[in-house]
Amino acid sequence: MAIYTEEEARKIMEKALSFSKADACEVNLEGSESGNIRYARNSVSTAGHRSNQTLVVQSNFGKQMGTATIDEFDDESLKRVVARSEELAKLSPENPEFMGPLGPQVYDKAINYVDATANITPEFRAEVANSSIEPAAAKDVTAAGFLDDSAGFSAMLNSKGLFAYNKETNLEFTVTMRTNDGTGSGWVTRDVNDVTKFDAKEASNTAIDKAILSREAKAIEPGKYTVILEPSAGLGLLNGLGRAINARTADEGRSFMSKDGGNKIGDKIVDERVKLWSDPLNPEVPSATWNGAGQPLKKTTWIEDGVVKNLAYGRFWAKEKGVEPVPFPSNFIMAGGNASLEELIKSTKKGILVTRLWYIRSVDPQTLLYTGLTRDGTFYIENGAIKYPIKNLRFNESPIIMLNNLETLGTQVRVDGNLIPYMKIRDFTFTSLSDAV
Repeated sequence: MAIYTEEEARKIMEKALSFSKADACEVNLEGSESGNIRYARNSVSTAGHRSNQTLVVQSNFGKQMGTATIDEFDDESLKRVVARSEELAKLSPENPEFMGPLGPQVYDKAINYVDATANITPEFRAEVANSSIEPAAAKDVTAAGFLDDSAGFSAMLNSKGLFAYNKETNLEFTVTMRTNDGTGSGWVTRDVNDVTKFDAKEASNTAIDKAILSREAKAIEPGKYTVILEPSAGLGLLNGLGRAINARTADEGRSFMSKDGGNKIGDKIVDERVKLWSDPLNPEVPSATWNGAGQPLKKTTWIEDGVVKNLAYGRFWAKEKGVEPVPFPSNFIMAGGNASLEELIKSTKKGILVTRLWYIRSVDPQTLLYTGLTRDGTFYIENGAIKYPIKNLRFNESPIIMLNNLETLGTQVRVDGNLIPYMKIRDFTFTSLSDAV
């Protein structure tokens, strides 16, 4: 088994640390047990199990640093990997931005490990695949999906006395449904820490319904439209905003958050209904309560009432600016409203429903302008109902413009470890058609 208890992990790392002759030494140990199943053309193609464990030693002499990795933990192997990291450190040039290891920290107790997820069986994975394949075949649809579940741990110990340990579980599922006439496509994604919150049949049926509904799509003229973005589509653009919360790129004039040699903390940048924060203890999207540098992760507000409240400061940049470090978040949570998808559609006179966006590429980092395409179910709405499927469209849009053109916030949904609401947006810019299904 590759998952060690806190005591077992500490014992291995303490032994490795005892061989150190460096000015400072940090040891990271992690391991995981994971399983998967993949299916395509309504048939399982692969299934497997993985067991991994890795120990990484980082040694430094002054500002010279070297790292070495090993997956054997007997005394001789540990002695060898520590010596190798020290050898590499002495050969390395000085890093002018090197920050030494942190001392002891206080961490909240994480809630991101669930026994039921850790105990998923091959039989369960097979049933998930069957929950897609059977109903798809019955409706003249072809399913292609992937389920990956994992349980793992990570631990850190350094020569300054810091020790951290975390166990986590996760399940990720995606499925694409294509109608057998080749004209319709539907897709869903689901991810959870707790497998009891996962319903493979519901997810698969949603993708099947979208595939059938999207057959024989019609072309419409590109232009500015009111759109309803499902959470997966919204996250595609919000990821760009998330990457922009970096204080250093802002202060150096390299991002949207730059302003007059500084940054936009305190500035209103989007609609006042927008609130964006991170919280490793949120029960819907829990994460580890410390990061790879050993810093504690706490609930942090990034945007409130449309105003930038915080930017992330790495340890070096915080020292340069004379402020406290603010770690990068492990998740994003955007405040939502009470409206369901059905209610958002019903309230729309003319608009477009977007399942997801893909092939998203940056056009201008200073304005956060992105381009990309819709995919796997795009529908025209008229008089409060879906009128017909439409061909996919290329968009040119910025999450900042998007969040300033906000009409309605819907309920939140977990996507890729984040909580994102349905969003109804006016004047969303589509620039051209795509014939791809």
